[in-house]
Order: sequence, then C-alpha cells, then structure tokens
Amino acid sequence: MKRILDNNRKWVADKLTEDPEYFNKLSLGQEPRYLFIGCSDSRVPSSAITGTGPGEMFVHRNIANLVVHSDMNLLSVLQYAVEVLKVKVIMVVGHYGCGGVAAAASNKQFGLIDNWLRNIKDVMRLHEREMLSIYNEEERLRRLVELNVIEQVHNLSKTSIIQNAMRSANPPKLYGLVYDLKEGLLRDLKVDVNSFKRYEHIYSVTNEMVKSA
Repeated sequence: MKRILDNNRKWVADKLTEDPEYFNKLSLGQEPRYLFIGCSDSRVPSSAITGTGPGEMFVHRNIANLVVHSDMNLLSVLQYAVEVLKVKVIMVVGHYGCGGVAAAASNKQFGLIDNWLRNIKDVMRLHEREMLSIYNEEERLRRLVELNVIEQVHNLSKTSIIQNAMRSANPPKLYGLVYDLKEGLLRDLKVDVNSFKRYEHIYSVTNEMVKSA
C-alpha cells in the first residue's frame, strides 16, 4: 500500500505542477463524452489505452465485458451515463486472451462465476456453426471474443434505456471494440447496430401496449 500512496502523492504533485487549478476544476463536475464497458482484466487499463484523462470517460467493468439485463449495476451505470451525463459514445470493449471467455469455452467448473459465464455460452450457442468450423483453438477463442463483444452491443440495443435514447434528438453511438494485448491496439469491429432492427418486433419496448377489448 505504501507504493500506492507514494505514487498518488507523486501524481498529485505532477498535476499541480502542470496546472495549480487542476483538482479544483475536476471538483466542479464531470461531462464525460464516452461510456466504456470493459473487462475487469488488470491488463486492460481503460484510460491508458484510449488516451483519455479524468472527467472524459465514464467506466463500467466486469468479467468478460458483459451486458446482462438482470445486472442492476450495469443498468444503473448505463442509465446515469445516458440520461444524466448525456454521453455521446458507448463502447463495449473486449480483449483477446480474455480469461472469462476461455473459461466459458472450456466446459470446466469454476464455481459461482459459472452462472455469469453462462451468458458467453449463449453466444456460443447462437454462433455454434461458426465456432465448430474453426479448428485452431487460439483462433476459435479470438473469434469468440469478437462475437461476444458484438452480442453485448446488441444486448445494449435490447435495453429500454438505449431504445428511449435512440428516440432522442442526439442519440449516443454504439461501438464494439477489441483490444489486442500483444499489440496494444484497439480494433473497431464495426458492429452494425441498424442490422439488429430486424428483431425490433421482438425486443422493442417503446411501442404502446395494445389493450384487449
């Protein structure tokens, strides 16, 4: 802990040297442009890999960067980011070499986390044909990381929070990104959110309920 506290003091001193009013400005409030939904993996520092500083990006992290509709933590972050902070960009960011994705694909038991990883098994089920066609294990896991990100972006589209936001004058844009640990680069998967509209008749919650006679 001494290392952590020493590093903090050095960081504060460096910031005050650059700008004596730095922390006073930060204390006035936040207006982040981005919401980062990423993995809890310690090798994926959200601000460092995106080049953003304090106040620029709202962050939610969990194992394997999942958007689960029963996760009140995620939904609370999402609603606050969209409706209060008015973020302009929402990014789901996965990473190659994700331990959560590998665990979900292994068919081994790990304990309580198995219930969380079941959501990735659903991704495997949806894309089973493609998964079975990839014989190299490393390539199969890399593709599963990508497919998981794509499905989590679609899961965002299923929420009432995003559906309501999309009806506003300036809706947020949704992106799916993958971080490569070996290169340090982010890759845009170019998720076509509009393509998911073909399921609107199933997932839409913005239409008025039809009352029976």
